[in-house]
Amino acid sequence: MNIASLKESAVYCGNPAHKKNPGDFGLTPPSAPHPAKSLCDVAKIFRKEVAGKLLREGIGRGLISRQFRGDWPQKVWAVTENGDVLEAQLENRMTGAYHGYPLPPTDPFAELVLREWEARQP
Repeated sequence: MNIASLKESAVYCGNPAHKKNPGDFGLTPPSAPHPAKSLCDVAKIFRKEVAGKLLREGIGRGLISRQFRGDWPQKVWAVTENGDVLEAQLENRMTGAYHGYPLPPTDPFAELVLREWEARQP
């Protein structure tokens, strides 16, 4: 699958372990924050539409892992308007569904994602 097809077909599903506030994600259970997981709430993403847009934008900029599961990259990275670096991980290789979470600002990889995000403006 090429980048355009990936961008058009990928979907954001979310994961209750990364949510304190379930927003409109339709998760089951609605939210089940895990103490060892980073929460999307930190990045102020409460709408599935916003998460999906960021996922598709990350794919469009080519911020995808080299590792694929079937037709889908295992990970996709994006940056919010506030500069929060997000990582989406493939949840379902049959449907192209992802869940995501913010990377800690102290993670050296977050700096690389920020640089690449700016360098790959659409």
